[in-house]
Formats: sequence, C-alpha cells, structure tokens
Amino acid sequence: MTEQRLVVLISGRGSNLRAIHQACTSGDLPAQIVGVISNRANAPGLRWCQESHLPTQIVAHQDFPDREHFDHALAMTIDAYAPDWVLLAGFMRQLTEDFVARYLGRLVNIHPSLLPAFPGLQTHQCALTAGVRWHGATVHFVTPELDAGPIIAQGIVPVLAGDNPETLAARVLELEHTLYPQALGHLLRGDCRWENGQTLWRQPYRSPQMQAINPELPR
Repeated sequence: MTEQRLVVLISGRGSNLRAIHQACTSGDLPAQIVGVISNRANAPGLRWCQESHLPTQIVAHQDFPDREHFDHALAMTIDAYAPDWVLLAGFMRQLTEDFVARYLGRLVNIHPSLLPAFPGLQTHQCALTAGVRWHGATVHFVTPELDAGPIIAQGIVPVLAGDNPETLAARVLELEHTLYPQALGHLLRGDCRWENGQTLWRQPYRSPQMQAINPELPR
C-alpha cells in the first residue's frame, strides 16, 4: 500500500502527534508525516519535531486580522505539502466554514469527550460536574459546527472516586494515544470513509465505536 501523506496541526505539546508518528515509523500506519504546522511559535511540540527531523511551519494566528485571513494562510501552507489527510492534534483554533469545506472528508480531529457530550473546552470538569460514570475521547471528521462531525471511533475510561480534572484528563490522554492511530488506520486502509455527511464502514468491518481502557467499574 502506498504511504499516504499526513499534515498535523498542533498548538501545544503534540503528544498525539508523537503517537501518530510512532505508528507511522513502526509500520502500523501506512503513512508518513510530511509537515507539522502550529499556530503558536512557542508550542512545545515544535522542539520535539525538530529533534525528530519532522518539517515544521508556524502560521501564527496573531499575525492576521481575522479568522478568514488566518485560515487562508493556513490552507496555503498545508497545500504546499500536498497531503492526503489533515489531522488536528490539540489544535486550539475554531476553523472557518470555507477552510473545512476545502478539506471535507480529509480533515480529522480527536476530542477529549464522548461526543456529542461535552463539546468545546473544559470537558473533564464538565464530565465531573455532570456526575457521569464514564468519560472518554472521540475521533471524528471535522465539519463547520464545532465538535459535531461524524464519529469514526470512541474510547471510554471510568470516572473514579476522587477524580479531579487533572487525573481524569491524564487517563483520557493515555487513551487518545492509542485511539487516534487506530482510527487513522481504519481510514487509511479504506475500512471507513466520509460519505454524504456520515462515516460509512466497508463490510465486513464493523465500526469500533467503543473501546475501553482500564475498564474498572467506577466506585
């Protein structure tokens, strides 16, 4: 299978980027990361990229008067890499409708909650406030509506007695590092695809909608 080209967008430490890169270098993903783009020049993930010899670009959102101009510059930078897929990995910017339409069906995100529950920010605090017993992460296609695109895969973790947002976030992040590469593997191998606003699975594959990590019942 021909290696597919990935561009990854980050804003912070890039831990999911590292997990994807590991899956590529180990052969678990038939792909290579051809570029990493950050909207923050001080993103810790950029230093790791340099140490790992991954090409990087900075498109700082502060340099543009509005989201439309920023997204246009971001798209021009992405297109120079000719990617097959554009992956959001902790990219903390809401994208415009035109940007999403440009990569529709090839634009993928991971969100730290079991969507449609708790879109947006502060998901772990929201889960604790709501009193849910299970939390998790969702890999999904990106659409113009925030965190509302078709779901590709989900994973769950228990909410344990004594959890706070930090401990719950750490458990979810551990799950993300497994879930994101696995979901990408299904996409890259053609097990599923975007079609008419839905995630369509190829038979005889079944969607891995729920994948548990440390499935101890909450106490």
